[in-house]
Amino acid sequence: MAVALALVPAGAAFAADKLKLGVMGGDEQRIWEVAQKVAAKDGLDIELVAFSDYTIPNEALSNGDLDANAFQHKPYLDSQIAAHNYKIVPIGFTLVQPIGFYSKKLKAFGDIKEGAVIGIPNDPSNGGRALKLLEANGLIKVKADKGLLPTVLDITENPKKIEFKELDASLIANLLPDLDGAVINTNYALGAGLTPAKDALVQESRTNNPYGNFIAVREADKDKPIFKKLVASYQNKEVADFIDANFKGAIQPAW
Repeated sequence: MAVALALVPAGAAFAADKLKLGVMGGDEQRIWEVAQKVAAKDGLDIELVAFSDYTIPNEALSNGDLDANAFQHKPYLDSQIAAHNYKIVPIGFTLVQPIGFYSKKLKAFGDIKEGAVIGIPNDPSNGGRALKLLEANGLIKVKADKGLLPTVLDITENPKKIEFKELDASLIANLLPDLDGAVINTNYALGAGLTPAKDALVQESRTNNPYGNFIAVREADKDKPIFKKLVASYQNKEVADFIDANFKGAIQPAW
């Protein structure tokens, strides 16, 4: 849920040394708290605004409630731009969280039975990402021309007659006991006490991954010098060392 914010008109002048940044609560916020301290050494005051819902930070940025946000990958931003015509652009990579398939009922991915019920995120980018993961592991096939954004309607082969339940990404981990398995975003898996390296039955490759998250700003603001400071506050050794020490590969630097 978004924190109540004072409205700042889009395109308004920034305080020379202060920014309001939207992030996802939990682990991503913890990482940004390290970057926040790095930024302070460079004279930049970052106010972190934590969210729990993916759909709000872009709206808040577009409306001027935030100066920047850092929570999404390019396929998600592209789907949001298509839906809402946001004038938002990425300015620097942050982290990558390989998505994984989890189950409370199966010991191995190959144990999926005919007619199994599998949960996937219901937003276009993460739903497509889930289907591509399942395709990469031989469970289904989807139309090649759909790129990174296939839907369940684009499944061309489903030999085990899997039933897909499209669910809010933030709820899937809690619903996992009621499903045969589910594809869960890493931040939500971690929040539910799952350990991707141990509990994911299959996981995306961590190399050449198109789902690196980034800092985003309004297009009109992308060349402002203050945002170079913002990117530099995250893309540094102190933040990378914190990620490596605390997340054991579940979250990785993307720059």
